[in-house]
Amino acid sequence: MDMKELSSIMQQNGIVGAGGAGFPTYAKLNENADTIILNCAECEPLLRLHRQLLEKYAQEIVDTFQLIGQAVGAKEVIIGIKKAYTKTIDALNQVITAYPEVRLGLLDEVYPAGDEVVLIYEVTGKVVRPGGLPIECGVAVFNVETVYNVYRAMNQNTPVVDKLVSVVAEVEHPVTVRVPIGTTIEETVRLAGANTTKNPVYFIGGPMMGNIGSGSQPVTKTTNAVLVLPEEHLIVQRKRQKTSIDLKRAAASCCQCTMCTDLCPRNRLGHPIEPHLFMRAATCKDIQEPNIFLNTFFCCSCGLCELYSCFQGLSPRTLMAEYKAGLRANGIKPPQVEAAPVGEEREYRKVPMERLMARLDLTKYNKEAPLDESEVPVRKVKILLSQHIGAPASAIVKVGDKVSRGQMIAEPAKGLSVGIHASIDGTVSEVSDKYVIIETQEGRAGK
Repeated sequence: MDMKELSSIMQQNGIVGAGGAGFPTYAKLNENADTIILNCAECEPLLRLHRQLLEKYAQEIVDTFQLIGQAVGAKEVIIGIKKAYTKTIDALNQVITAYPEVRLGLLDEVYPAGDEVVLIYEVTGKVVRPGGLPIECGVAVFNVETVYNVYRAMNQNTPVVDKLVSVVAEVEHPVTVRVPIGTTIEETVRLAGANTTKNPVYFIGGPMMGNIGSGSQPVTKTTNAVLVLPEEHLIVQRKRQKTSIDLKRAAASCCQCTMCTDLCPRNRLGHPIEPHLFMRAATCKDIQEPNIFLNTFFCCSCGLCELYSCFQGLSPRTLMAEYKAGLRANGIKPPQVEAAPVGEEREYRKVPMERLMARLDLTKYNKEAPLDESEVPVRKVKILLSQHIGAPASAIVKVGDKVSRGQMIAEPAKGLSVGIHASIDGTVSEVSDKYVIIETQEGRAGK
């Protein structure tokens, strides 16, 4: 299959990165990609759907990934996976002998191994330029579930109509389920049994980079996990802090110990991001060195500085994100800089996942969440037209239209965009420039 044909399949079937910002996958296909990497680092604590999916569908995913490599002309096809995922590695070893160009890139059980800049360095030794894209050094990185979605599109004519979501923490039966896109978070959580805490808070995504959500919000193409947490949990309380208070606390107690910078994964790769200097300059309103503020563009928001490194409980990541947003809003662009050489000390400043979970009071939630792909009956879905970086798709259905699962309901807009498809059979009950609501007959009767 040539790159143009594969790109069209990805765009028309609505395939985007199944995690993070949801970058449209077709835009990653590039003839300059000498190396492609499958990311099975499962970066965040408690998440496990990627290793589960790759273990179950090793043949299908490796075959499809190798095809992507052929389409772009990649010389190296690497599966980045943590050494601790022994069952998945065993499944891969039974498959990859048939693909001489495919190899495993084994990773330590540290955070954030799944950050693509860190992952690229670990398995290739290449350092991505600060603020640059992986393709600049000849690399493209793909998510495990994304590649499985490519397989389904090519072999089963199935567009992205559902999503794997791990439901963990304060639930009766932690589980990884496959639900239709647009299912509410509340319905998804119910599949894990009863909540085991009063006043549960739904934390969407991983504990390090996720956000507090509501039970009524819909599952999107990038929803990887829902952590059901007690209202008083450390992570919830930290997320609810006000940045104005964070800044005052930093002014009062930051002792410039440099621990946030010493353990910053991007700084360890030579990127000019120094959280401790930012904290000093921001709290003192010192603008003599503007690059301290401009360099916040190079923060990957992994959260280590505020959730692990700082023994004062300060919030460098949150404050830098605030400054980054302000710079962007004023049309400021990242400076063009080169990375400094990687120092030997980097190897001794990696953060063990086990220690990170203990620090975050998550160890008790580190339980199996078995993969269950049983069909989930849903009576109503709210499908967002913007579930990825780039332009939203444009709705091509109207109220009263009957649609079937897999039917395109919004076509790609001009620019970076992908198609959106109906995730259930039903009738369109509402259309706006932001979403489409589809209801089954039973759902409408329930009104």
